[in-house]
Amino acid sequence: MSALQDVINNIILFEKSGDELYNRIFVVSAFSGVTNLLLENKKTGEPGVYHRIVQYQEFGEAIDDLILKLQAINKKYINLGLDLTAADQFIEKRIRDAQQYLDNLANILTSGYVSKEGILQAAREILASIGESHSAFVFTNILQNMGINATFIDLSGFHDHQSFTIDERIKHTFGNIAFDKTICIVTGYAKGTEGIMREFDRGYSEVTFCKIAVAVNPAEAIIHKEYHLCSADPVLVGIDNCIPVGFTNYDVADQLADVGMEAIHPKASKPLEINNINLRIKNTFEPEHPGTLITKDYVSTDKRVEIITGTTKLLMIDIYDPLMVGNVGSDYQIMQVFYNLGISYNFKATSANSISIVIWEKDFNSQLIEELQEKFEKITVEKIAMVCLIGSNIDQPGLLAKSAGALAAHGINIKSAGVSLRKVNIQFLVAPEDFDNAIIALNHVMIS
Repeated sequence: MSALQDVINNIILFEKSGDELYNRIFVVSAFSGVTNLLLENKKTGEPGVYHRIVQYQEFGEAIDDLILKLQAINKKYINLGLDLTAADQFIEKRIRDAQQYLDNLANILTSGYVSKEGILQAAREILASIGESHSAFVFTNILQNMGINATFIDLSGFHDHQSFTIDERIKHTFGNIAFDKTICIVTGYAKGTEGIMREFDRGYSEVTFCKIAVAVNPAEAIIHKEYHLCSADPVLVGIDNCIPVGFTNYDVADQLADVGMEAIHPKASKPLEINNINLRIKNTFEPEHPGTLITKDYVSTDKRVEIITGTTKLLMIDIYDPLMVGNVGSDYQIMQVFYNLGISYNFKATSANSISIVIWEKDFNSQLIEELQEKFEKITVEKIAMVCLIGSNIDQPGLLAKSAGALAAHGINIKSAGVSLRKVNIQFLVAPEDFDNAIIALNHVMIS
């Protein structure tokens, strides 16, 4: 969203004129860095306004600073035709209105009479909604001043106190819009009784996007990113050694999400998959390129690896006990501990007396180890990286041997490996320090 000139040229106006401009809905995220100011910095953890409320701190000064920073963002778009006065007035009023809600929540919180969880969740929702309302208003205003009939669709429900679910709010909001006469610019945040951030936290824009798609049943849903969905990370393997994927399916998209490389959040995309709505991933800066089309039933006619990816942000927990062999229920006991603590896993391997489980590093806690130690003889934890060969049809003889050979040729030890019967993903576990070289090695023999 920060590259609005490119968005306008490469998405809104690209190969469009007259009535061709319309019959489109754009769901927008906040401008770069704004949600960090509202909540917390996603990468560094630096606190935003939200954490002042959590810590029972006065946040009036932070609110004042927030207004100034968002108005400073507005100034960047004067050259695109933004009505600065209107934009500044909009965001100041929205933040001041939010401040009244937040003051009331803070007072209730400090009273000690209610549970913190619900109050803080409400504060988080209120703050998050500001970012998308801001960017959607600015974008709409610019388009209107260009002579384009654009409609600002604010799903934040900021001044609407009806008890809608998110789906009901979308249906109510879009019910009377003449799509063929306007471009809809929609907030990525959508207010609902279920609370969109409870499950998705900051990934809510994709949820809104998919719910709208299901409601209006478009010819195609398109996500515009700043890069292609590529066969490998171009930063690692070099831009000349990777290619846009082109075509794949939702199963592959889920495999990518499982290692943190999200084309789209898997829970967000399920409504698209179920309703047979195709999803296209496009590079905003290469508008002429068709990008990658994700469909429900696509299977490559050629047996090939489509994507090589992975992550270093994992831990392997090895649970050993000599009494496991032949004992029914060891795995069940382990999974019960994971379930009770709300921890999912990415990978599992077994031997006669041990079960190795891989989890996200961020999900680790000491209670998990303590409970496992109560039930089993020895628990070992180590950092691990996972590299994956993913594709809609990778069932080619010798692929496992070929990929293992490529890793061995580069001196990379495979700590564990796995492939399911569906044969859409081969997973190798390696030392974190070998991750980059593993991606490069596999890319060299599979893609280049």
